Amino acid sequence: MKKTLMSVLGGMSLVAPLLLCAQTPEALPAASAPAAQEAQAALDSATPSPLTGELFYQLVVGEITTQDGQPAAGYALILDAARKSNDAQLYQRATDIALQSRSGDAALQAARAWKDAQPQSREANRYVLQILIALNRISDTVEPIKTDLELATAAERPLAVAAIPRAFARVADKKLATASVEQAVARYLNDNKTAVASSAWATVGRMRLAAGNAAGALEAAQKSQAADPRSEGAILVALELMDAKLPAAEALVKAHLEGNRQVLPEIRMAYARALLDAQRYAEAATQLQTTIREKPDFAPARLILGSLQLQDNQLPQAQTSLEEYIALVQKQPGEDETTRGLAQAYLSLAQIAEKRKDFAGAEAWIARIDNPEQMIQAQTRRASILASQGKLAQGRQLIRDLPQRNAGDARQKILAEVGLLRELKQYQMAYDLLAQTVVKFPEEVDLVYDQAMMAEKLGKLSEMEALLRRVIKTKPEYHSAYNALGYSFADRNMRLPEARELIRKALQFAPSDPFIRDSLGWVEFRMGNKAEAVKIFEEAFKARPDAEIAAHFGEVLWSMGQRERAVAIWREGQLLGPDNQTLVDTLKRLQVKL
Repeated sequence: MKKTLMSVLGGMSLVAPLLLCAQTPEALPAASAPAAQEAQAALDSATPSPLTGELFYQLVVGEITTQDGQPAAGYALILDAARKSNDAQLYQRATDIALQSRSGDAALQAARAWKDAQPQSREANRYVLQILIALNRISDTVEPIKTDLELATAAERPLAVAAIPRAFARVADKKLATASVEQAVARYLNDNKTAVASSAWATVGRMRLAAGNAAGALEAAQKSQAADPRSEGAILVALELMDAKLPAAEALVKAHLEGNRQVLPEIRMAYARALLDAQRYAEAATQLQTTIREKPDFAPARLILGSLQLQDNQLPQAQTSLEEYIALVQKQPGEDETTRGLAQAYLSLAQIAEKRKDFAGAEAWIARIDNPEQMIQAQTRRASILASQGKLAQGRQLIRDLPQRNAGDARQKILAEVGLLRELKQYQMAYDLLAQTVVKFPEEVDLVYDQAMMAEKLGKLSEMEALLRRVIKTKPEYHSAYNALGYSFADRNMRLPEARELIRKALQFAPSDPFIRDSLGWVEFRMGNKAEAVKIFEEAFKARPDAEIAAHFGEVLWSMGQRERAVAIWREGQLLGPDNQTLVDTLKRLQVKL
């Protein structure tokens, strides 16, 4: 069997120290008889082999020189040996030596020598491409990309095209990278109705997306899907483009989901996550349920659905989904993602048990968590269980005693303690803790926003307004601050035109948020626009069945004389959140008993 030069040198790291004194090829046997015998045996069996004694000695010296802190000299010897032997592994070794010594130009020289000597080698060409990108010579990458695609087989080519954007992920000039890639794949873009054309357009879409050209990315995704309606690359681009301002992107996703019998569960899941990000919860739940129906053993869908059901207070359904998730993943090999998912499921099940006052059951679920990354969440749940049993001080101390490795952990501990106090309606304690924390981290707008919400709970309305305006000034796109301030005005029936403008501003940043739409409906009601308010509440409640939205929606219907419908909405709200304070206060104020 023929052996490569590098396989012959496989034991070199063991014999190299014995060869430091070798100055000539003749000195090699005397330096290490066993090593020389091993090398000679390899030479005898490597027929035919270009490795002569002189060349072998040159390689040994090259490696020793490199290890001795002289990479330039070692590189030169190895590259010369590669040229003499035309061995791919030696070319690669010379290139790697240059790269390890941070000599980009030398690495490029070696890679190009390799490519010139072996023009059919995709590996050599890829080295050239990667080095050019590392050297930021983006315009020079066009030909290596073309070469790689030409050397690929017809079956490999769509995948090779799809892999291109990853190579340019760290390039600073995204527009130049996009132009270079488009030039390189141009011949495939018009290869009508083929997988490679679809892949090429999807790649162009990803490059344009990275360069901030959303309209161009959408156009490329549309052309990708036109070339191959089953193209997943086009849909991945469209999913990243999903936005209320680009409805055509979601249209592409829907067309793919409706037009294919075998949709990858990952694609449908990605769409569900996009819907969750847009706070379109009911639609997200539908996609998750479809995923489970189409792929019953696809565990992640059950985890997310269970979390969503818990958020909606659908406790029996949530428990079923989460327990089914656990049963599925326990049959699968353990991975980091699975470990994190199990921890999330255990925490959610503990929360369900706690809501049912089953504190022992809640603790049993928490005890199953062995993921260190979830320790803050686990201890926070334990603290909540203690507080629910009247042991608030012990619960707070449990959170404070958690170890903190960095500033991020310290912040998470504070947020966990604030969340615990808010959950127990200990608003003054939460406010005091936030006030102390904001002094230390004045630019943390999330903390300032939380302090504003606690100020509102305590009736400190002027302070709440000042804090929210501070958030808006620091981070103008912080839509929750606009919504909170606008809703506060509307709820107190004051400064209504300003309230509406603030809420509309929030909707510009989050047009699908049902809670902001709830605020808009409430201000329209306060301004006397009841028909418009009903229309807004219907959309909001459909997108997100929630007790607070039900409270407002029902009150508008009640004021219009639609008493039966109002009562039906309130009853649904009670099922969703029997302890919701807004709903409780609304029914008490209107003297309605359900």
